[in-house]
Amino acid sequence: MLIINAKIYTMEGRTIDNGWLSTSGSKIAGLGDMDCVPDGEADYDAQGGVLMPGLVDAHTHLGMWEDSLGFEGDDGNEETDPATPQLSAADAVNPRDRCFDEALAAGVTTVVTGPGSANPVGGRMIAIKTCGHRVDDMLLKDPVSIKFALGENPKTVYHSRNEAPVTRMGTAAVIREQLLKTKRYIDKLDRAKEDPDADEPDFDYKCETLIPLLRREIQAHFHAHRADDIFTAIRIAKEFSLDYVIVHGTEGYQIADDLRAEGARVLSGPFLCDRSKPELRNQTPSAPGILSAAGVETAIITDHPVIPIQYLMLCASLAVREGMDREAALRAVTINPARIIGLDGRISSLKAGKDADFAVYGGDPMAMTTHVKFVAVDGKRVK
Repeated sequence: MLIINAKIYTMEGRTIDNGWLSTSGSKIAGLGDMDCVPDGEADYDAQGGVLMPGLVDAHTHLGMWEDSLGFEGDDGNEETDPATPQLSAADAVNPRDRCFDEALAAGVTTVVTGPGSANPVGGRMIAIKTCGHRVDDMLLKDPVSIKFALGENPKTVYHSRNEAPVTRMGTAAVIREQLLKTKRYIDKLDRAKEDPDADEPDFDYKCETLIPLLRREIQAHFHAHRADDIFTAIRIAKEFSLDYVIVHGTEGYQIADDLRAEGARVLSGPFLCDRSKPELRNQTPSAPGILSAAGVETAIITDHPVIPIQYLMLCASLAVREGMDREAALRAVTINPARIIGLDGRISSLKAGKDADFAVYGGDPMAMTTHVKFVAVDGKRVK
């Protein structure tokens, strides 16, 4: 495939005012200025439009809460046990949900999707391409992380059931208990390997699932809105030496210097929505700009279906209107989320050898009136 006459935002520190991009199979083969365009007939003439990497949303529930359905399509929360790390989003995502088509139409080619925040320990998040009909073929990384939740959501769920946890203390204790059980489980496994007379522990699926987390092979994604909940997430992560990411971080902008000092990464959002609960009372679209300016690695998320996935770029545009640097906002929906989840070697910027996931916009990608004209995933046109 050969695309010509495009303004190319590579997200690799270079913008090509009038250039070309070619693919070979599922990968980017090359790109450059139009004065050195490869021989051959072009497959698409962008006519001065903007070509940029496919957008990345690092926190959604795409395919977990299906569009226009109630309980029948609600597969995001197993509200029967506060600790469910063994659950996998791959077993719940329905790629035939029409929101996948809406994601592609908006240039969103990769998402992280997974369980909601009903449980303190929610389950396994996965990274998938948004094109396909079978989740097994769409997977980029499984799992990306274990989902944890702090604050009002688990309190609300279990308070209504008159079961623990009903306080923030209880929520943190559930998380610690499951992590401590897993540490003990690992110790018994290690002793059994070293000592033939030592017995292995009884099989525990929850602990088995958390072994890669405690070995820092996968991340901990902490749902946290209030500043005190964010600090609790950091406290627990440090106690267990977890590779952690703060999801939402609604009040993170109020403690940006602390987050920078801790080296915390924040998936910021959603902020194009109402303040639907008390812990969102300080929500503002200026948050990602403040975090980014403070030196906190920041990505912008929709939390689909809270904000429909097709409005990811609109969220970035709103952040710019409220003070975020434009280049930082573009990075916050491309290279930053990919780097945070450890997939920047494959996606999110235009460079030879990376996955050929990209979109061509008819004009300024951040303008509400601009349409996406062309979308490719793995080197194949999908729009």
